[in-house]
Amino acid sequence: MNSEKVAITMARGDGIGPEIMDATLRIIEAAGANIAVEEIEIGEKVYLRGISSGIEESSWESLLRTKVFLKSPITTPQGGGFKSLNVTVRKTLGLYANIRPTISYYPYVSTKHPVMDVVIVRENEEDLYAGIEHRQTDEVYQTLKLISRPGTEKIVRYAFEYAKQYGRKKVTCFTKDNIMKMTDGLFHKVFDEIAVEYPDIENEHWIVDIGAAKLADTPEAFDVIVLPNLYGDILSDVAAQIAGSVGLAGSSNIGDHGAMFEAIHGSAPRRAGMNMANPSGLLLGAVMMLNHIGQSDVAEKVHNAWLRTLEDGVHTYDIFKEGTSKEKVGTKEFAQAIIARIGQKPVHLKPVVYTSKDRQEIKSWPLVRRTYKKQTIGVDVFVMWKGTPDELGAKIDKFGNDHYSFRVISNRGQKVYPNGRPETFTTDHSRCRFLVNESHSNPEMSHNEIIEILQKFTNAGIDFIKIENLCTFDGEKGFTVIQGE
Repeated sequence: MNSEKVAITMARGDGIGPEIMDATLRIIEAAGANIAVEEIEIGEKVYLRGISSGIEESSWESLLRTKVFLKSPITTPQGGGFKSLNVTVRKTLGLYANIRPTISYYPYVSTKHPVMDVVIVRENEEDLYAGIEHRQTDEVYQTLKLISRPGTEKIVRYAFEYAKQYGRKKVTCFTKDNIMKMTDGLFHKVFDEIAVEYPDIENEHWIVDIGAAKLADTPEAFDVIVLPNLYGDILSDVAAQIAGSVGLAGSSNIGDHGAMFEAIHGSAPRRAGMNMANPSGLLLGAVMMLNHIGQSDVAEKVHNAWLRTLEDGVHTYDIFKEGTSKEKVGTKEFAQAIIARIGQKPVHLKPVVYTSKDRQEIKSWPLVRRTYKKQTIGVDVFVMWKGTPDELGAKIDKFGNDHYSFRVISNRGQKVYPNGRPETFTTDHSRCRFLVNESHSNPEMSHNEIIEILQKFTNAGIDFIKIENLCTFDGEKGFTVIQGE
């Protein structure tokens, strides 16, 4: 081992965070971790000092220098105005890949799925977690779901590279592209494109709802699963729980400019200071960190000692079960039990073997950056309207001209004018679609024409909220048709 210590940034977090961090550091240092720890403060106290991100500017200096962050869970205060610290760190440092292994430890940890061994690879920066939300009317709020080709290419390729590196046999993609045909459709399309480059690895796609049901019922059907951000967040918790306990799962967040390692559970403030918390999730996150910084020998010692402790029936309250467990211990005592077993391996559970190849390192893969011929052929104008769809339609029916025309009104995505049905429930948030007339020689709508349309809404006393330009890219429509259109 290199005698020079590796600098890492560490944060104790909130709730049970300080206790499980103390236990984790004791264990990995006892196993010989060659690290220099730089501590920063994050979370609730920082939020309450008026810093909405939960991290002070001075703390970034350490993170940007060490590029390795071991963090405990934090508490985000209730109420608006506070941004997710995890999302902030992930997006600032470009930590686009969230890796969450979920393994069952039967019979030492209760589970209905004794042979489960699934790795969730979750996209970490995009999707609904972009956090772009607006209140648009008295009744309607919106959030924007953003999926990019470059972001999708990176995470899908990472999933296949991870499978290749660790000898995994299959990569499965979960999306909802039967409904979200453009955003989730892009994720699925890119998955299919990249899968061709890995002929030795089986690939498949599931619609996320039935895929989630299959994961909960038959997790052994899966190996590596790659998902957009929201689905990955939800299903990685589901996977961890059905494997035995969310408290046993650690995760890594890997990117071009750094890495963050953590437990997947929250700060559990009700358990704070009671010496009850299970440090296993953070400890396994630290094992992933040790592999990342090139100390795989230490990672192997820690992981095997932890497995031996589980096997010996020394358990914290959350996984303790009469007849299986032999001793119920607190956080400190559990850490001490692991330390006492450093150098030992499990007898019945499969021992881990780590080598230098287990560093979760990012390659710089070339991204496809195409330029398309983009044409604006129409506009959706969103309005706040308290009356009926027919009343709104009567006001805007004549807003068109020989170049463009008003076509349809939708409400919550469903066509309501013309020829809407009275049974359709509506809110005060409507979308009015204008398109260039197909018979016209000029296929493109100008920005001045869009401004002209908005002026017509203003003159009619209709409160427009926002617009979305309707475009084609190399002639292919960049928008969906309206339900019922």
